[in-house]
Amino acid sequence: MSDADPAAITGLYQTYAPAFDRDRGRSLIERAWLDALLDRLSGRRAVLDLGCGMGEPIARHLIEQGCTLTGVDAAPAMIAMCMERFPGSTWMVGDMRAPPVDGRFDAVIAWDSFFFLPPDDQRAMFDVFNRLLGETGLLMFTSGPEAGEAVGDFEGHPLYHASLDPDEYRSLLATRGLTVLRHIANDPDCGGHTVWLAGRASSD
Repeated sequence: MSDADPAAITGLYQTYAPAFDRDRGRSLIERAWLDALLDRLSGRRAVLDLGCGMGEPIARHLIEQGCTLTGVDAAPAMIAMCMERFPGSTWMVGDMRAPPVDGRFDAVIAWDSFFFLPPDDQRAMFDVFNRLLGETGLLMFTSGPEAGEAVGDFEGHPLYHASLDPDEYRSLLATRGLTVLRHIANDPDCGGHTVWLAGRASSD
């Protein structure tokens, strides 16, 4: 399998789940973005977390803020941690490209997960997002700041990432009736993450 194969990436996270759990920061540098999403949700709270990892700190924060959370991750070891920590939520092993969920959600989040997909898979994900979002749904995801592919390192193994051009993301959102509500590239207040928050016109 190539570095760009999502199955290879899932295998790494399955094998090294304890190391990821140990090293994943819990300081919630993502709080401002998550709270911006929650503020727009108002009383609506059904949230789908695609690529939820081991549930901390993002899923924990959303659960603590009253969200009815469903988490999907391709690595069974990650989902096992979620089930142990947050037994009151719904956790599923599955591929984000075909998540094993029914119905629509008030918000869909793909934080530090969507960018593991190769470019064509990312393009196809916008139909998945569209299918999962309710009429006033919100979408939040992280990407790279510009089009390209990169290979990082995870526990001594290559870890693939990809991004489309920002204008292409905007087009993919727009053609599905989603408007960019907030976007910052390399956000200095969020550890350099490039974050997108989008929603239906009535979500604004």
